[in-house]
Amino acid sequence: MRHLYRCPLRWADMDAYGHVNNAVFLRYLEEARIDFLSPPDRRFRQGSVVARHEIDYKRQLVHRREPVDIELWVTQIRAASFTITSEVKDADHLYVRASTVVVPFDFETQRPRRIVDEERDFLEKYQDDAQEEAVAA
Repeated sequence: MRHLYRCPLRWADMDAYGHVNNAVFLRYLEEARIDFLSPPDRRFRQGSVVARHEIDYKRQLVHRREPVDIELWVTQIRAASFTITSEVKDADHLYVRASTVVVPFDFETQRPRRIVDEERDFLEKYQDDAQEEAVAA
């Protein structure tokens, strides 16, 4: 199963070359990740932080009225981290493929924490190990 987030493009996302700036894609991925991990049931209510991003830019994305789709799924779950793979695309093109390592975090103690059972159960619904090989390609 994959999570789908419809991401609007903003005029301010464009750079001097007329396409979405590479750094803006991090914001798009953040919006999709927050949509995935946040309410309605506050899946990661204790918090999480990003430990690593890896992004492959496949094609330029220029401003348009239609949003882009961001599909994301889980490719790895460890005791105290998990990896989300994301694709920014539309029906015709893949613009970005990214991998993000997320660490559950206790903001009160300012330390990483282990994934709790409720979180693991949620993540496993979106896990697709077979897709990890395709992402690496």
